[in-house]
Amino acid sequence: MEFFTKTPAVRLKSHLNKYLSAADDQSSTKQTRRGDARRTRWLVELVDTNPHVVRLKSCHGRYLTAAADPFLLGMTGHKVLQTSPENPARDLAIEWQPIRDGFQVKLKAAAAGTYLRANGGTPQWRNTVTHDSACGAGAGANWVVWDVEAVEDEAVVDYWSMVSSFSSVEEISGLDIGYGFESPMRSPAMTPATPSRWWSMKKGFFCD
Repeated sequence: MEFFTKTPAVRLKSHLNKYLSAADDQSSTKQTRRGDARRTRWLVELVDTNPHVVRLKSCHGRYLTAAADPFLLGMTGHKVLQTSPENPARDLAIEWQPIRDGFQVKLKAAAAGTYLRANGGTPQWRNTVTHDSACGAGAGANWVVWDVEAVEDEAVVDYWSMVSSFSSVEEISGLDIGYGFESPMRSPAMTPATPSRWWSMKKGFFCD
């Protein structure tokens, strides 16, 4: 859990040296080697009612979700999506329990008891992300283990703080010069932002 409490945003790198990424359709997830892309940065939200879990929000302002839909019919594993539940505080599907495994972590879905899993192999599985049961001590055991990389750049923190304050990218893009926002991990406070500061943040709102 300590991997997630000391930084406002993280990247998750799989056993394939690829990063968990929020797809452009604002619904699905995948793996990519582009660790520098904003799509691979996930805002960390702590849960007041349960100190053992976190929520992870994508650059689209949507939560990493352990969905009930099967990834492929007749096969093990379920979809991992980006969603915007009406009441996040009551939706266990967007909560993940970090379980330390040496210098890495497993992310256990609070609702399903399954683990965030990075898939490889044949084309229908390659670069996909599902949630599934752990693979024991066999060759697939490391499929559910992730490296956690902290995102500490100040501009990125500002970006995530702004995005988390709105329900959609479209809502943000319609704003005029206004205010800067504190990180959602702290008490909300609004402080005037200079036009140059606002513009520099606004240019970075969209996933590149």
